Amino acid sequence: MKIYISAFFSLISFVLLAQNNNRSPNIILIMADDLGFECINSYGGTSYNTPNLTNLAKSGMQFENCHSQPICTPSRVKLMTGKSNKKNYKIFGVLDPKEKTFSQILRKKGYATMIAGKWQLGKVDSLPEHFGFDEHLLWQLSDTGRDSIGRDKRYVNPVLKQNGELYEKNEGKYSTDIIVDYINDFMTRKKNEPFLVYYPMILTHCPFDPTPNSKDWNPKDMGSMTYKGNAKYFGDMVSYMDYSIGRIVKKLDKLGLRENTIILFTGDNGTDEPVVSMMDNIPVIGGKGQTSDYGTHVPLIVNWKGVVRPNLKSKSLVDFSDFFPTLCDLANIPINSSMDLDGISFYPELIGKDGPKRKWIHSWYNRNGGLNPLVSSQEWVRNENYKMYVGNRFYNVKNDPYEKKNISISEMSDQEKRIRKEFIKVLNSYTYLRN
Repeated sequence: MKIYISAFFSLISFVLLAQNNNRSPNIILIMADDLGFECINSYGGTSYNTPNLTNLAKSGMQFENCHSQPICTPSRVKLMTGKSNKKNYKIFGVLDPKEKTFSQILRKKGYATMIAGKWQLGKVDSLPEHFGFDEHLLWQLSDTGRDSIGRDKRYVNPVLKQNGELYEKNEGKYSTDIIVDYINDFMTRKKNEPFLVYYPMILTHCPFDPTPNSKDWNPKDMGSMTYKGNAKYFGDMVSYMDYSIGRIVKKLDKLGLRENTIILFTGDNGTDEPVVSMMDNIPVIGGKGQTSDYGTHVPLIVNWKGVVRPNLKSKSLVDFSDFFPTLCDLANIPINSSMDLDGISFYPELIGKDGPKRKWIHSWYNRNGGLNPLVSSQEWVRNENYKMYVGNRFYNVKNDPYEKKNISISEMSDQEKRIRKEFIKVLNSYTYLRN
């Protein structure tokens, strides 16, 4: 009898293990705010300390050519919808409620979903749930993120919305700590089912203020009265960002979820001014808001223990529209033409298989959107080395990242002329599709 009972429980254990192995992977997508690639040690940055991200890069894959939009909302809209901003970007601070997001698709697949961090996609409390998130803890959801006298309330003693309810306890806490606690609690509660954690970080956006690890941290501070703060604290903020990501990784380890969880880390645009970061002896001026390389070149580190081989570096082009189809691939969700996506999944490369790869990235940028064109639109196409704008400006961005030297046709090599012709075809293929 004991033999049969033992065999029965062994069979049950085998079945449960097989089911777990066939379960869709947990997904953690972390996006730092205003953080260019030059800030990360594994990319050659030497100004700040990012040991946890270095460990994730060494034990996973680092993409050398990931590009966002120049500022936050355009990047967030492109990432969440998988489409060119030319098709669906309405106005700053808004994601069109008619759009479909990767979170909606994953929730429909059975994922438990949550978003925590910075919102800035429409000032209606119901929007996170509408866009596919079961739970949320957000700064600047349906308010300005400031108090009645104008103090910025995103860091110390923050004003947040937790599942639609105001969180304003003024207990001397730092918003990043509160949010990471919330994420870790969510993962603990959802550890037996596939989950999506989307963490658009509040760090490292200004105001540049002390963190809890800064020497002059003041838990009684009620928020910054200036928009920028003091850039001397930027290094502390980068370090605290890295430390906080490490807390999430440690929680995954403690829960035994690392082998079934993919972690993706990126930034929403280039580093803000007046920050100047060093890559060895080369100074890099923050390019946020600019369409040059330092405005859009962001880190992308992907870690999936036991699946993504360690210490890999990819030179493949990645655009923010690529995250949507990649997450669908991860969850085994088929993509159909009705989704009208512009992205190309980089999932095959993560698992060492052949798949379609980008030959170029197309971008359309207008901070205020097509419905409020106070600033003229800029549109361009690029590959690893070259970039061309509507209006015929053509640059070798690998050698000229600040785009100081427009290469005229008479100066172009035969190869550059061929690239220019291909870029013109790409630019002509993207029409303005807004209704």
